[in-house]
Amino acid sequence: MRQASNHVRFFLSVLLSVFLLFPLAGCWSSHEIEERSLGVGVALDKANKSMTEKEFDEQEEYPKRNLITSTYQLITPQVASSTTVQGGSQQRAYVNMAETGDSIHQMTRELSLRRETSIASQHLKVIIIGEALARTYSLGKLVNEFLRDNEIRPSCLVLISKGRASDGLESKTAGEIPAFRLAGMVENAYRTTRILPPTSLIKLESNIESGTSFLLQNVLSANGEIKFAGAAIIKGKTNKMIGFLNEEELDGLIWITGKGKGGLVKSFDKKTGQLIVYEIESMKSHIEPHVKGNSISFNVHIESEGRLSENWVVSGNPLKNQFLQKVQKNSEKKVRNLVRNTVEKMQKEYKVDVAGFGNQLRIKRPRVWMRVKDNWDQTFSEVPINYDVKLMIKDYGTSGSKK
Repeated sequence: MRQASNHVRFFLSVLLSVFLLFPLAGCWSSHEIEERSLGVGVALDKANKSMTEKEFDEQEEYPKRNLITSTYQLITPQVASSTTVQGGSQQRAYVNMAETGDSIHQMTRELSLRRETSIASQHLKVIIIGEALARTYSLGKLVNEFLRDNEIRPSCLVLISKGRASDGLESKTAGEIPAFRLAGMVENAYRTTRILPPTSLIKLESNIESGTSFLLQNVLSANGEIKFAGAAIIKGKTNKMIGFLNEEELDGLIWITGKGKGGLVKSFDKKTGQLIVYEIESMKSHIEPHVKGNSISFNVHIESEGRLSENWVVSGNPLKNQFLQKVQKNSEKKVRNLVRNTVEKMQKEYKVDVAGFGNQLRIKRPRVWMRVKDNWDQTFSEVPINYDVKLMIKDYGTSGSKK
């Protein structure tokens, strides 16, 4: 009996060992990394065929409409394994390939006819959409394939480019990968009020579905360099781009929303005309809706604490309360002007709410919101908005005199 029991234990241990070997064998359908090209960035522009595409099409062209040019930034096994070329000069750490057509998915598959390695999209970091394309087509259509693709992570960053989006995927710096650089730049929001909270692919879908107007970070390109500069305005009813907020107007919008993590307020002393800079250490904003009958209005309460980081007023002593109060008033006036100019741009020029006024009305007065939500952008363009700004200087650095 005991011998039979030992045989059973032996059989079970062998069987368990066999099963444990399967995970070590790997997935039968897996692909070696050497067989893949990692797609890290995509740029979408109005159709503009490359010379290579034109030469291919002269020989044979598949049925399509030339509406969109998709530029794919790839990290290839060859590039990943080598940082130099003949002669010792460094090569680019990426490859950009363009395809033109009318289906984003089909354009991606067309690359398989031009490369020996398949494209893996799990590491896609950024999607850039060119201004001309964003003004022509709904963003819902342009990103539809990316949202449906279960390989692409919903955390992928979405940007708008003032000019051709493909220029944002270029760099003159050896070893640099532009898609990674763009994805990393949004982390600098703690240094400036001119970077929007990042809009991921999943957040963009939410904005599109909500039907409300919203903003996307704008990127400029010049000579292989890039810069975040303002934001593109996307109209809720069409999901098309209708214009831009410039850098100072984006400053004002961040003050309205209170979502800034850091930055500067540059003003000038009224008496001397000299420069004074207030550095933001904290910021908060409260949008308060008021409803009286059919009339809607808003009060915006803004508060901030910071430090005097630069002072060109030679006669100004930062250790004296009188001077600090003067600096605070100058900085408060500058912030009020930023906010006022931004609201005027939203209400008068574009007639859209991209600062969240409607959302605060929805939260605090839901019945009123249900009555006005279908035509909110137009209603918003006519409502009065008042501003209350209070800045407090808590620190003035190590420079100063007690005399």
